[in-house]
Amino acid sequence: MEFNYNYKRNSQVSGQGDQAQMSFSPDLTREPTYFRGQLRQNIAFREAISALHDVVVSDLRFQPQDKTAYKAWAAQRDDIDWQRVAAQRQEVTEKLEAFQAELTDLHRRSSNRLAPFYQARQQYFNYLYRKDYDAWFVLDPVITVHPDEVFFECFSQDESSYGRLGASYNVFDQVNDFACGTTNVDYSATLYDEFQKIRSYRQTLLEVDPSGFEVETTGTAAYKEVKIDLPDTWVRGFLQVSSAMALPAIQFDLHPMDIYNLCFALRRRREKHGPRSLRYHLTPGEPIRMVLEPWDQEIVCARSIYQGHKPEMVRVWGRRRLLILERLIPVARKFTVHLLGTGLPSFYVADLNDMSFTLGLSGWTANDWSRAGNFDLMAPRAQVDDWTKRQVFEALKQNWVESPADLARRLGLDQSVVLGALSAYTQAGRAIYDLNKQVYRVRELARDPLPMDKLRFSNEREAQATRFLDQNAVRVSQSSVDGKGTLLLQGTVQHGDKTLQPIVAIDRDERMVHGECTCNWHQQNKLFKGPCEHILALRMQHSRAVS
Repeated sequence: MEFNYNYKRNSQVSGQGDQAQMSFSPDLTREPTYFRGQLRQNIAFREAISALHDVVVSDLRFQPQDKTAYKAWAAQRDDIDWQRVAAQRQEVTEKLEAFQAELTDLHRRSSNRLAPFYQARQQYFNYLYRKDYDAWFVLDPVITVHPDEVFFECFSQDESSYGRLGASYNVFDQVNDFACGTTNVDYSATLYDEFQKIRSYRQTLLEVDPSGFEVETTGTAAYKEVKIDLPDTWVRGFLQVSSAMALPAIQFDLHPMDIYNLCFALRRRREKHGPRSLRYHLTPGEPIRMVLEPWDQEIVCARSIYQGHKPEMVRVWGRRRLLILERLIPVARKFTVHLLGTGLPSFYVADLNDMSFTLGLSGWTANDWSRAGNFDLMAPRAQVDDWTKRQVFEALKQNWVESPADLARRLGLDQSVVLGALSAYTQAGRAIYDLNKQVYRVRELARDPLPMDKLRFSNEREAQATRFLDQNAVRVSQSSVDGKGTLLLQGTVQHGDKTLQPIVAIDRDERMVHGECTCNWHQQNKLFKGPCEHILALRMQHSRAVS
């Protein structure tokens, strides 16, 4: 999926002494959106925007180690040792040592002569690193200006982490001018480095440059044109996590020291085997308990009492992504946690007084086929006609931000109808649910409508599995757990006039470790191309039954 951007120039930072001006360059192809304001809460904004950068560059996917250099070194050592073992006489050993000393001296002299070359080469590599660093930002951050706040959004490289920084106008001493809307802004590595220079004693002016839309038809205007070909999975993941924010969730507050204790425990130990989950034990009226597997290390949150009505136990994975919150601990008042359920997305909202930072995490860091179909947010949840959908969205655009209850009251519609319409626009990337203020906001993720027929499912097998569920054609006949904690599922799927019998094995980390099916596709491909639609349907049916 190709996204086209057109910037008048790169985002810039200028200033001297006790003043600094940060100017974001917006996308010229979108509706004019601009903002100017002088920061009042400098330090908190610096930490929050830096945490947003950590989300953008986050990539925790497994990277195999390159052992080529080690093998070459080991082979060299083996050769040297073999030569010394072969030298049976003292005379040969002494000659070898003399030659070795001479060779070492030659290497030292050679290194001294080539030092300027090595230094120049390193400077060149550093230049290339900075030059290509912008390519790491798979999609330039999205900035949205609303009547009550301005907020940034981004998604990580590994397609598993979502970040949103919302700053109300109380963060600024004065807001000179603004125009509501959504645009992509040029966010370079140099701009991030300048963010680190924000200080409380320096005046900092933040602006989304309105002059970027003053396009001259004469002369040679210098525009920065960018075309990015994004994988469908990236956009799909962004929409899924955004849609998940509007779903019912288990909610509780954590003290900043509780997040610190969790991050400290994750920094101290590195797991070598599964399970690698983080378990939340929630008992009404008692301190929240967090348990790190596989060590069963318990962290008691004495400052955070669970206010729910019934006991809960929820497991989440990809816990090291929570280290992104470390920079926010000194400036946060509290962290509100939203858990959708075991293996489902989770959200952490940091209360930064007049700002809020939302970290959204998918079920796992790696969203590969072993977990496909476990979370299908893109399935419609309410049937609303197109005319009503447009009516609701146009009404939301009038105020830019509004709660579902107020919107339903203003339009004279049932709230469930309004929620169904807003859910459809959220899935299409045109609206977003604000977890912090519990309202819906207009936010156009892209200039052109997204191809939802391509984004709803990652492949045809997942689409077919969802159809089986809609047709009530899936049955789980047996569910058991062995001594190692592996869940074994057996069932039937009615596919036309055939009754197929899939089997799925899921380990303690919720990974699909084994699967069998009597269908022809599985007999030909096994699991080399991922599970068949019948295996996916069986797992999805079990997930819905236990959720």
